[in-house]
Amino acid sequence: MTSSDSPATDAAVVVRGLRKSYGSKHAVDGLDLTVERGEVVAILGPNGAGKTTTVEILEGFRDRDAGEVSVLGVDPATAGRSWRARIGVVLQTMNDQAELTVGELVRHFARYYPDPRDPAELIEAVGLTDKIGTRTRQLSGGQRRRLDVALGIVGHPELLFLDEPTTGFDPQARRSFWDLVAGLRDAGTTILLTTHYLDEAEQLADRVAVVRDGRLVALGAPHELGGPEARRAVVRWSEPAAEGGPPRPRQERTATPTAFVRALAARLGAGPGDEIPDLQVVRPSLEDVYLGLIGEPAATGPVMATAALDGEPS
Repeated sequence: MTSSDSPATDAAVVVRGLRKSYGSKHAVDGLDLTVERGEVVAILGPNGAGKTTTVEILEGFRDRDAGEVSVLGVDPATAGRSWRARIGVVLQTMNDQAELTVGELVRHFARYYPDPRDPAELIEAVGLTDKIGTRTRQLSGGQRRRLDVALGIVGHPELLFLDEPTTGFDPQARRSFWDLVAGLRDAGTTILLTTHYLDEAEQLADRVAVVRDGRLVALGAPHELGGPEARRAVVRWSEPAAEGGPPRPRQERTATPTAFVRALAARLGAGPGDEIPDLQVVRPSLEDVYLGLIGEPAATGPVMATAALDGEPS
């Protein structure tokens, strides 16, 4: 992307028509994405969707076949050392220099940058002050991940790439790490996150990008992903069968579940003290919406056709 055809936006990341193939396999197939400065964007998708290839192109670690890419206003394919000092990268696994202590490793990485953070203050910020003299091979998984983040942000990056940052964490370590990432976001760092944990994306991301077959299939805030139709509630209940048979399970997707249940109770003749048999009202979770976007069955299950109620479509 040249200066003449760069978009006018001051976004941290702009991707247009990105393509990358390996033989006959189209790993990335015309992907478009914009990440604004100061926001956290999570990239979700099944294995083989093209997430890793896309991020590696943005980081400058992999060449693209076609498309336009701007990261902090620079094409990563031709970026120099000064551009690299403006980004931070935390890979999924980092086990380098395991014999160095936490303090030694952070001080060593700080020398790579023109304006690094103070190593002692950074180690305190990631919660490792009591481990400053500990060799990295002796750290727990959560502690090592905090060290990885320290190494990724020691150079004051404008943009931070996090690749599956909490894989293998126990629940407490994951939530501590989420607090750390939230603090970085509050300080103005732009973060591009890849994760398989939908609760992590929901907790951390301002927007979620869903990638399937090398293409962006959805982009939006976690609570808006998939649009209003995908967010409709599912009402489940059972109705008596004709001629004394077993109850028939029924369900309906509706945008107005309260009105639907009122109409259902009236149709079934349920009084104020009566219960509608097996009544459930289920609102689709982010996982349900995500599974629908990538073509997998959602946890809410298939929706069966039902008879129309007053004021409700069937």
